[in-house]
Amino acid sequence: MNIQTLQTNNQTMSSREIAELCDKNHFHVKRDIETMCQQIEIDVSKFGGIYFDASNRQQTEYLLDRDLTITLVSGYNAKLRYRIVKRWQELEAQASAPVIPQTLSQALRLAADQADLIDKQNERLALTEPKAAALDVIDCAMGSLNVRDTAKALGIPQNKFVNWCLGHDWMYRDKRNKLKMSSIRMKQGFMEERAVTYQGNSNERVATTQPLFTPKGLTHLAKTFAIVHEVA
Repeated sequence: MNIQTLQTNNQTMSSREIAELCDKNHFHVKRDIETMCQQIEIDVSKFGGIYFDASNRQQTEYLLDRDLTITLVSGYNAKLRYRIVKRWQELEAQASAPVIPQTLSQALRLAADQADLIDKQNERLALTEPKAAALDVIDCAMGSLNVRDTAKALGIPQNKFVNWCLGHDWMYRDKRNKLKMSSIRMKQGFMEERAVTYQGNSNERVATTQPLFTPKGLTHLAKTFAIVHEVA
């Protein structure tokens, strides 16, 4: 029996194997396939294949998937349909069976494929883990947080976090050395300012502003730190 596999790795059954299973002439099976494709308005040339006969002459055949094979033999009798269904079950069982390399080159190819699969899985994890970490931070926040609480939520020492923010255009220090938020972060919705008052050295009430990180800003920061794994 001749089992063909397309480049897409979809299983197919050749018209020659269908003819053998159904006790029919290959020429008649090809004719039936052409008629079927015409009726269901499918270009039969898409399924064309080449093989060499016993005299080493090039001949044509058709390679059908499961649905087209069953559609074709539905016009035949029940016994023939049963043979085809059983054969497809065998093909599907073979496809699900683990591949055991028989040569060194096959073993090396399998190892390379598995390494490539692991790399792709790690890439997906690298994309999803920062998002999960960011969500954990947001779950801890009831609203905008000040510098100290933001650093705590991110699991970063406060001084190190402040230095990072100063170096990455999140905050700056004014002439009095007070921390101020960067205007661009406010436009992005990452930060905001809150008016606060405190008791001065002469017991007077002093009004000022305090930079805060919004939940949106926390999400962005959590993703950033989860990706780089450390604060620059």
